[in-house]
Amino acid sequence: MSDLFAELDYRPTPIGTLTLRRRREPKLGIDLFEIKLGEEFLMSSLFTASEEALARLGIAALQGSGLDVLVGGLGLGYTAAEVLRHERVASLTVVEMLEPVIEWHRDGLLPLGEKLVADRRCRIVAGDFFALAAVPEGFDPDEKARRFDAILLDIDHSPEALLDARSTGFYRPEGLAALAGHLKPGGIFALWSDDRPDEAFRERLAGVFAEAWIEPVTFHNPLQDRPFTQSVYLARTKA
Repeated sequence: MSDLFAELDYRPTPIGTLTLRRRREPKLGIDLFEIKLGEEFLMSSLFTASEEALARLGIAALQGSGLDVLVGGLGLGYTAAEVLRHERVASLTVVEMLEPVIEWHRDGLLPLGEKLVADRRCRIVAGDFFALAAVPEGFDPDEKARRFDAILLDIDHSPEALLDARSTGFYRPEGLAALAGHLKPGGIFALWSDDRPDEAFRERLAGVFAEAWIEPVTFHNPLQDRPFTQSVYLARTKA
């Protein structure tokens, strides 16, 4: 058994103080990794079903192999790791703004870090996803205007619950249209949300993309002993 609680790192960032901690959950008998921004919980290794579903659903919506996938937001690495489980994926680019999060993976402080760093298909890029989405040059510093088969986004809590005001414009039609320009024909944009499905946002996506739909993801919360539902939004560009 590990110590009941350990603060592994504590760093200032442009959007607030970031804390990585590991704690023992006595009720479940497991160690949990948690990231906090100020006093707000960003993510926990206890709840990963919807982050993994984001990758699984996004890739399932595509045909063929040799897929080029981009993930916005590294976090604890569960979305990226799920992407790499699929042999149809040829390359994965992960864009992360917070340098400490990248360092935690590369230094082995997080359980999935070694796996992600060792996979030759995976490349982690330090950058602001929302700023890069807004410009034609796009996400790849070595290949301007590169397009992807899928872009999977897991940064904000939802389109209405933002971590920082800089992403506000992204969820408007003009921001979504700019993002669509970084996808190949028939490409998929998938978005994780901590909230239940929001039909109004699906309609906003449908106004920009050729089609859009929502996949609810329901899982059991062992701490509260009840089901909990989050959402994955998916949208496809015109083929």
